[in-house]
Amino acid sequence: MRSTISIFIRTRCKRLLALALCLLLIPRAAGASFLTDVGLHIGIISVATTRVNPLTPVEREFMSITDLIYEGLMYLDDNYQPQPCLAERYTSSTDGKTWFFYLREDARFHDGTTLTAYDVAATAQEILRLAEEGQGRYQTLKYFITSIEASDARTVVVRTNRANYGFLFAMTFPVLKASEVQADNPVGTGAYYLDIFEPGTYMLLSAYSGWRQNLPENRQILVNFFSTSRELISAYEYSNVDAVLTRAITAAQYRTGVSSYNIDFRTTQLETLLMNNSASELNDVRVRQAIRYMIDMDDIVNNVYYGMVTRTDTPLIPGTWTYWDAPYQQEYNKQRANQLLDEAGWDQFTESAAGNQVRTRTVNGKQANLHLRFYVYEEQDNSVRVEVANRISDSLLEVGIECSVTTLTYKEAAEKLKAGSYDLCLAAYNIDFTPDPGYLLISGNTGNYMRYKSGDMDSLIQTKLRGAMDYAAYSQALKEIQNLFWQDCPLVCLYYRNGSILTRRMFTSARDVREPEVLRGIEYFGQ
Repeated sequence: MRSTISIFIRTRCKRLLALALCLLLIPRAAGASFLTDVGLHIGIISVATTRVNPLTPVEREFMSITDLIYEGLMYLDDNYQPQPCLAERYTSSTDGKTWFFYLREDARFHDGTTLTAYDVAATAQEILRLAEEGQGRYQTLKYFITSIEASDARTVVVRTNRANYGFLFAMTFPVLKASEVQADNPVGTGAYYLDIFEPGTYMLLSAYSGWRQNLPENRQILVNFFSTSRELISAYEYSNVDAVLTRAITAAQYRTGVSSYNIDFRTTQLETLLMNNSASELNDVRVRQAIRYMIDMDDIVNNVYYGMVTRTDTPLIPGTWTYWDAPYQQEYNKQRANQLLDEAGWDQFTESAAGNQVRTRTVNGKQANLHLRFYVYEEQDNSVRVEVANRISDSLLEVGIECSVTTLTYKEAAEKLKAGSYDLCLAAYNIDFTPDPGYLLISGNTGNYMRYKSGDMDSLIQTKLRGAMDYAAYSQALKEIQNLFWQDCPLVCLYYRNGSILTRRMFTSARDVREPEVLRGIEYFGQ
């Protein structure tokens, strides 16, 4: 391995010299001039990332790049099932409270050192330390493990909080070298190593000759960083890059053709319409269901997002084994909405101050109008959320529900949700890797901004789901949770945001292209 490292150092020095000359003579995007003929040139948006450490990412697309450098004990396959990766195999105690992971003998870091159980334990302990400070992408690990240690160099022993099948999903976190868990650019064990990194400009990944599998078909991956979607798309249009990763809605205009491919990938961003279940106007499930019936999903998906979303009726992921198989789905039905509102007692109308015909009812001898405070916040990568809110508001008015739509900052919206000072809110959740919606649906839990309370739901999640030790039992519990979710309608799940890979070269055979493993399969393609 020493000779490999020396070659790497000499090669890197040559590339740095070549790059310096290139930067003096030609624009940034021309950095591809030092790619080999078996390299791939990718563009992403990155303006804030100054370190590669995968435990504390600050930009979503950047995680898709670091996923090629680092690996976990487990990984999720095309069927969204956990499979051994750095772990060769695993076992658990009868009660499911203690798990043993046995490491592969051929797993090595990019500096040539052998992966050990001490590295795994040190990485997990750093994740837990960050979690105590409310930091890191993998902080939900704290809900799964009570302790993690190495019993010897190849055996990791984990004691769990949740003795269930979902625990294995939490073990997909990237493993770093024990001495580098807080380093800016730690070495990994993946198919590619970090060759050069210039924050805000570019990075170069090169195939790791010491990787336990075949040398990747794409020997190098050059990633150029852009500050705006317009710059990124222009770079692709002018052939300055081979491919781009983007969540910009403008990518929808590019269709797969003879010389270009548009590959959708599913992000972890779930867009929802939150409803305050404790508000007097919304504490009747029939009103919440009526609102769900008045959302014209076809209109929003096709005319606002131009198809760059994956529709969903529940918090779980469509197209995976976790999703229910119910015979009904969310649909626009004005007649049914009117019927439900009448049944809920909102069967009178009056003219509001804005001149709208609004439903009313009599409560304690006083007339109450069905008027809702509707908040929405914008994000840099989602400039159409306000348009969606206005379309929903216009649709609700057709059945006598009047909304005042107010645009807030993310911070302002978070304060409203935390205080319960809202009626409706368009908001997004960054969904965890583990298929467990408890954070969203358990009474009083951190993500339950709806003030939803259900003893049946609490029992389903805390006892049945989190007590399931195998796939069949876990899957059945998820189906029951989603059925109850549909009946109770505590919120409306709208869609998962999609991103696009625009590329002139097909470089993956993965069936389930998802965030953050957007480039998953690139190392195997063509072999």
